[in-house]
Amino acid sequence: EITNSEYRQFVHWVRDSIAYELLIGEDGADSEYALRSKYETDDDKVAINWSKKIPWEKRYNPEEAISEALAPMYYDNGFGALRTDLLRYHYSWKNIDEAVSRSNRFDVSKGRFPEGAKVRVDTFWVDDDGGILSKTIERPLRSPNDLITNAIICVYPDTLVWARDFEFSYNDPLLYGYFNMPGYSEYPVVGVTWEQAHAFCHWRTNLLRSRGKQITNQYRLPTEAEWEYAARGGRRAAMYPWGDKYARDAEGCFMANFKPYRGSYHDDTGVATMAVGQFEPNDFGLYDMAGNVAEWTSSSYSGVSNAVVHDMNPEYPYVARESDPASMKRKVVKGGSWKDISYYLQCGVRSYEYQDESHSYIGFRCVRSAIGE
Repeated sequence: EITNSEYRQFVHWVRDSIAYELLIGEDGADSEYALRSKYETDDDKVAINWSKKIPWEKRYNPEEAISEALAPMYYDNGFGALRTDLLRYHYSWKNIDEAVSRSNRFDVSKGRFPEGAKVRVDTFWVDDDGGILSKTIERPLRSPNDLITNAIICVYPDTLVWARDFEFSYNDPLLYGYFNMPGYSEYPVVGVTWEQAHAFCHWRTNLLRSRGKQITNQYRLPTEAEWEYAARGGRRAAMYPWGDKYARDAEGCFMANFKPYRGSYHDDTGVATMAVGQFEPNDFGLYDMAGNVAEWTSSSYSGVSNAVVHDMNPEYPYVARESDPASMKRKVVKGGSWKDISYYLQCGVRSYEYQDESHSYIGFRCVRSAIGE
């Protein structure tokens, strides 16, 4: 499962990107934070010099130029807390669902897309008040670039989920410290929507590519079928990842972090979430495939999906658009969590959550497709 420490790298990268852009905006291409190019370009865009570290400690000195430059990122004229609502990840991808439509099939004999071919994609933008707006648009398909859809996602996790999910429970210590305190670094990140998890996968892929790594297949969320296969660890029809039909071993010890009995959260040694990897892995060497936090998958949830999916690599991959109703924005969640009874820990049990919702008991993990298998 992706930990707080790993997800913080994403948040810090977005934060630093914004800071670099503000600093470069002060001096333009001559800024020490800009990467000078040996090629002449017509636009005003310059690359970030990531090797030049940001002197964050100077932000508190009003006499330093950096203090004024970074002020928009913080409350109280630059001396307050970080404005987490401004930590936004901008990214884009080609909408394969629209590309594979038979009505949009490229005509190789004519060297163009069919007459009247159209695509429906989402577009995001920031309005004059700084808010994120989005809508689904329809446009003619004349080139592959018309398939591009973009997104702007606020990446900071919702730390209020600890209070929102359990209104009559004292979870303030987790609310204020779970994501940022070092003691929780190896705990699974929560308060992350499906959309934020999707953005993290995109960032992780591009980050390695920017470092010269050969990434053939991108990081992504697992499909429901992939997740279930991985959870069983090679044991066909296994009820739980450890292969048994009970949530305890022969010595009576619990096999995962969940809710045993009636509210005895602490009996498995964990009251809420626990650091990842505290219980034995399954036969594939995978940790926490049951309990701790439930996990997002890429699959859309539908009551009829099992009847219509293909028997090879079954997947129900509907990509919900902004204009779709809420019922089309449900995503399959697997594995059960620290607050669930053992029933939800079973490999074959599925539940769902809306892709724009976040909770204190849902996290995620990344996968990549194997090559040559």
